[in-house]
Amino acid sequence: MITQTKSIEVTDSTFDLEVLQSQQPVMVDFGADWCPPCKAISPLVDTLAEEYAGKAKIAKVDVDANPAITAKYGVRNLPTLLFFKDGKPVDKIVGAVPKRVMAEKLNQYL
Repeated sequence: MITQTKSIEVTDSTFDLEVLQSQQPVMVDFGADWCPPCKAISPLVDTLAEEYAGKAKIAKVDVDANPAITAKYGVRNLPTLLFFKDGKPVDKIVGAVPKRVMAEKLNQYL
């Protein structure tokens, strides 16, 4: 089995497979290239992907390139982190937060 060592890019067409059908909890980072807070947390999200490899999946969605999934989950502010377990959204963080806060949320769903 290949373990994920960095976050994966998810699109409107791959969201169901990568997130909703995942056997592991998933944290999805909704962001955009033009968003400074998104850029600020991006390295933290990638670090979490390495630390949680094999335990949780960490994904990123570019809101500009993937309007359908962004609208489906009502993402209006960036960055927004959505947490999924068993194919359902279970938690949300809006805004840039420290890595520790993201990890605490992830740990709730492991």
